[in-house]
Amino acid sequence: MTRIVAGAAGSLTLQVPKRGTRPTSDRVREAIFSALDARDLVRGARVLDLYAGSGALGLEAASRGAVHIDLVERGTEAAQVCRRNATVVRKALASDIPIDVHAKSVQGYLDGTPTGNWDIVFIDPPYDVGEDELTAVLTSLAPLVAPGASIVVERSARTPQPTLPAGLEVERRKDYGETTLWWVGPVEE
Repeated sequence: MTRIVAGAAGSLTLQVPKRGTRPTSDRVREAIFSALDARDLVRGARVLDLYAGSGALGLEAASRGAVHIDLVERGTEAAQVCRRNATVVRKALASDIPIDVHAKSVQGYLDGTPTGNWDIVFIDPPYDVGEDELTAVLTSLAPLVAPGASIVVERSARTPQPTLPAGLEVERRKDYGETTLWWVGPVEE
């Protein structure tokens, strides 16, 4: 079972696709949002959730005060689940917050000239996504994030540190059992 951990839609249960996704555990989501809240980054943020699955990360941000959410998920069933979950969260928030679901590949979305300027980006690809694909995604993403943005990359603890393009740097790494979070941000000039 996946649920919204906190905020205005806290405790709301989310649907999860029957196959093809690996939801971020409540424990890891709590850790992510504790770190983001400690830096006061969520309220008022524009959020991009790549490889969204159920949309839990982006929708958690909506529950905590983000103002615009983009969920990118190419799987047909998963994109439909994202849409249903977004509707339920909007209803719980009694808000018309823009939560846009983009049913396409992550690279296709990023190459399609999105509006960008995101404050928070979640990148939680299936563990079998190769390092070359992740590097291409980060390269396309780099010019689309706001100054001071926070990019959270979730990977298997057995994978290497992501290869970053010019303009992005690793801020820290945190391990949670088989899951590793890489916190990445724009290089400050």
